[in-house]
Amino acid sequence: MTRVGQIGLGYWGKNIFRNFCELGVLASAYDASPEVLSARTSASPFVRQASSVDDILGDGTVDAVALATPAATHFDLARRSLLAGKDVFVEKPLALTTQEGEELLRIAEENRRILMVGHILQYHPAVHKLKEILKDGLLGEIEYIYSNRLNIGKLRTEENILWSFAPHDISVILSLVGEEPSNVNAFGGDYVTPGIYDTTVTMIEFPRGVRAHIFVSWLHPYKEQKLIVVGSKAMAVFDDVSEEKLFLYPHKIEWENKTIPVAHRADYRVIPVPPGEPLRLELQCFLDSILTRQTPPTDGREGLAVLRVLGAAEQSLQKRRIS
Repeated sequence: MTRVGQIGLGYWGKNIFRNFCELGVLASAYDASPEVLSARTSASPFVRQASSVDDILGDGTVDAVALATPAATHFDLARRSLLAGKDVFVEKPLALTTQEGEELLRIAEENRRILMVGHILQYHPAVHKLKEILKDGLLGEIEYIYSNRLNIGKLRTEENILWSFAPHDISVILSLVGEEPSNVNAFGGDYVTPGIYDTTVTMIEFPRGVRAHIFVSWLHPYKEQKLIVVGSKAMAVFDDVSEEKLFLYPHKIEWENKTIPVAHRADYRVIPVPPGEPLRLELQCFLDSILTRQTPPTDGREGLAVLRVLGAAEQSLQKRRIS
């Protein structure tokens, strides 16, 4: 049986901890806060409290490491874990620069280690279903994609909203379009902490003509998590806040006298989505990849592609700030 060591048990790490415990694979855990470490492991007597990161990395009985730590630590901890011979699951983003991402990918490939990034939406049953209806031709050709990931949420001072919220949607959009962008532009505002963007809009253009935009903010009056795909035949809405997650809108645009475009509305229909907790499905995929040595959907290469978009958007933000 696979034995996992987890580093980071805080805001999101507690959810990973719960799932690994329920899957019966978590052998040891560590958090920089002794109070957090004690609180998590006290209710899980079969999980050993590790004394340090090195304690986990030096444990020969641990096969894989899961990292749920601040983004600034991802590169160093993932690198050390890979070099220690561990398969690695790292929460998004993979790293903070493309150079760091390339280095992690190189180390993973040279050492034949699984490197998987926590782009959780790729494992969401609704996104799987969205890909199915796209493949079946119900939407026609993709023309435009846009997403809103908004909340009045946990503000951060170590990373901006782009790096905190946008990786999820970038990952899905790249997967749906099937190619990397030809152009990325972004703008935003820093209203709470100078230099830390609280809201950004990222515009993405793809070589075959598809365009997308991503609006993210943690200064929004309510929670909204929507991704809309506009196709030549119909439109699909993935609404992760709604009880029913996926909707198909077969609206049509017709031309009167070949000169006037007229929109014809149609009733939407709910697309049934199979049950399943996305995080559980994601972590199960990681465990399956460890056993089969098959590349997971959100491997290091996929994580690097997302990182390139994030890097281009960040450069655009900084250019606008300077100008």
